[in-house]
Amino acid sequence: MKLKQLADLEGKSIDELLESCITDSVNPGICTNEWCDYTTEVEPDQRAGWCEECQENTVKSALVLADIF
Repeated sequence: MKLKQLADLEGKSIDELLESCITDSVNPGICTNEWCDYTTEVEPDQRAGWCEECQENTVKSALVLADIF
């Protein structure tokens, strides 16, 4: 699960990650390709951010992965 992987990479639980995302104007995002673990800062509603590793629009924000946005 990419949301869990993102939380682990951020050193937080999923709940802690989402709590910190709700009030920020930028959120951590992760590539949704199974083999890729590229992360970057994105807008909270990002659904198709650019992955520097895959060269595709596959990065989603934590809030999108959690179905909050």
